Amino acid sequence: MSTENRLVDSSPLLMEGPVEGPVDGVLTPGHQRLSGCVPLPHQVAGHKYGTSKVGILQHPDGTVLKQLQPPPRGPRELHFYTQVYSQDCTDPQLLALQHHLPKYYGTWASLESPNEVYLKLEDATRRFARPCIMDVKIGRKSYDPYASQKKCEEQIRKYPPMEEIGFLLLGMRVYHVNSESYISHDKLYGRGLRKETLKSGLAEFFHNGEELRKDVISLSICKIRDILHWFEGQKQLHFYASSLLFVYEGSPQLANRMKGREDTRTGQEHGQGEAECNNNIHLANFKLRGQRCSLASQRSACGWLNCSDLRLDIHHVRHENGIWSHSLQNHLEQANGSGGRREDEIRCTKGFGDKRTALGRGRWRDGEKKEDVEVRMIDFAHVFPSDSPDEGYMYGLRNLLSVLEQILQDGFPRPTEL
Repeated sequence: MSTENRLVDSSPLLMEGPVEGPVDGVLTPGHQRLSGCVPLPHQVAGHKYGTSKVGILQHPDGTVLKQLQPPPRGPRELHFYTQVYSQDCTDPQLLALQHHLPKYYGTWASLESPNEVYLKLEDATRRFARPCIMDVKIGRKSYDPYASQKKCEEQIRKYPPMEEIGFLLLGMRVYHVNSESYISHDKLYGRGLRKETLKSGLAEFFHNGEELRKDVISLSICKIRDILHWFEGQKQLHFYASSLLFVYEGSPQLANRMKGREDTRTGQEHGQGEAECNNNIHLANFKLRGQRCSLASQRSACGWLNCSDLRLDIHHVRHENGIWSHSLQNHLEQANGSGGRREDEIRCTKGFGDKRTALGRGRWRDGEKKEDVEVRMIDFAHVFPSDSPDEGYMYGLRNLLSVLEQILQDGFPRPTEL
């Protein structure tokens, strides 16, 4: 793959002393602003603080602050979060959706700038020592039904294959264990990918400089299937220009050494070997007082949260889009060199009565090892009520699954293929 738009950060840990201008992946005293908040250091896409009118910050307590966009996008995203996380919400579909989103802790504003309102969200990367992060926009259209003709044409020009492919890589940041540094790709890298190069382009995210992390790919497939299952059971909402945020542990050895200290972290400055950018105290228990749920009033017929027939079988994916049709079972079996199932694949299946299995939503039973992979839905400024399935989003999820299956089967492309 071409090295164009590739950024190499060979100093992923915190640095001391002020610097001139923003530095990717580095927190410095010169960046501090708004009650001790700093620009989010590991952001790979979206509005970045200091370069856009609105941006994303990291609060001293470890949460992420996403500044509200101008109307109608900002109020629409705020409405989405407040309704999904309302204490009065009883809709099983919206309750199930919470498990695929960052936790929402309400809104925040600083004393210095009380008119600048931020969404206060969970940092999905916080528990990782060396977080590898990828942002993928999902759907056949990156503009909503109310966009002007000019806006539609502008979005189509940015990435013409979007309607056929169904997703767009917005950025990634991968930790390479051999060089102990990060490799970054921006939105221009993603826009340069076509159907023929998607596999190699996405494979870079799962390669740590020494090997392809097939364990991460398998778990990512499982979590995407969870999200697809949610979409297959709902007709309440349509999502446009929304993304999936992928996070996995780039240095499992370092993470293992840190596990004994995870629950006792404080806001003290970390030294060498500590988690990157996770230098803030943990959140205290916080209960959001939301308003009554009004996004969707109709309850699901089966009640997804308690449905005894929740099907999470990772071994057969039915593709309805007509392109890249592959059997996930064949991919997994060939990748393992046998027809047997590995334990991490079994964890993705139904098995609610088995203590060794996941709960089907990326959450593990008490006492189980928490897997070092996250896949979260983010960016909801273009979510609209609906009475039909979100075919565009599901199309993108199915095609993304298919490409990941191919990577799992074929491995990392040889240099001549890049």
